[in-house]
Amino acid sequence: MRVSIDRSELAHALATVNRAIESRNTIPILANVLLAVEDGKLRLTGTDLDVEITTSLPVLDCQPGSVTVPGKMLADIAKRATGDITLELDAASGGGRLTVASGRSRYKLDVLPAEDFPSFSAGKFDTTLELDLATLVAPCVHCISTDETRYYLAGVYLHAVDGRLVAVATDGHRLMRNVGPAGDLNYGVILPRKLVGLLPKSAVTVELSQNKVRVTSGSTVITSKLIDGTFPDYVRVIPTGNSNVLTVDRQALMKAVERVAAVADDKSRAVKFAVGDVLRLMLADKASDEVSIEFEGEPLEIGFNARYVNDMLGALDEANVRFALGDAGSPAIVKGEGEWTAVLMPVRI
Repeated sequence: MRVSIDRSELAHALATVNRAIESRNTIPILANVLLAVEDGKLRLTGTDLDVEITTSLPVLDCQPGSVTVPGKMLADIAKRATGDITLELDAASGGGRLTVASGRSRYKLDVLPAEDFPSFSAGKFDTTLELDLATLVAPCVHCISTDETRYYLAGVYLHAVDGRLVAVATDGHRLMRNVGPAGDLNYGVILPRKLVGLLPKSAVTVELSQNKVRVTSGSTVITSKLIDGTFPDYVRVIPTGNSNVLTVDRQALMKAVERVAAVADDKSRAVKFAVGDVLRLMLADKASDEVSIEFEGEPLEIGFNARYVNDMLGALDEANVRFALGDAGSPAIVKGEGEWTAVLMPVRI
């Protein structure tokens, strides 16, 4: 195998596929990137056995072949190289080393056989969607659970309601639902947290089956296992009768919560919302602040986790948000101009 390639293109491709590689793993070949030269292109692949990223790029000169090489190490070389890069299997080492040449620089990298690289067979997909998936799921990411025992909450639930694609995430304390474009999806799938973090921020082609998803953007293909579990019936936790509605400037509320929470400790992050002519925020007897609001309903007091409030507000792009409140023990609904709905569980104050 021999290939000459533009340095910046190789560096960008390695940065892309290395996102699939876990820095800590017990299987040596999973730290490697598969390099395959065929049909005048260099194909690079990285995987952690749950997610696989493949990308291709044109080459300047090549001889077909394939090998695996340490991904992070080759990426570091590509970032620092001063010109086009040539990769060539070292015949003198019996194909056990890869020579990397750029300008006056020469490197010898240990390799592992391409045939030992895990095969991530995608299988068949029965559904194809075209959408900006990253934009649809972005408001939901902060609600993904980190509790390993509730693995079915460790991702974003993608499904269709009345012909529209809907993304939902919850950790049991908060929930976010975002309604996206039209789409024909006959079943729901749970997209893992890692995949969600890898999604290109653009329109993509999404192919789905009951256990895998493939996302294609240009020459880059991300294939991932889906979470094998049943997402809970989230609709039943969204209140419908909250009649006390306050409207507030999103940025003003975020900054006020930050100011009050500045004196919070890990054990006490509950901020009291005292709602009336103004919104008064209080953290025990340590801090207080006020925010101007528009309010319709009966004055009340309710507590929320300060971090949960600001995680939600920070995930949105709205001038104003509306809190629909019941009583101190009832979940709050938060909405804005967009087609999203947030639910915040109250905390005892």
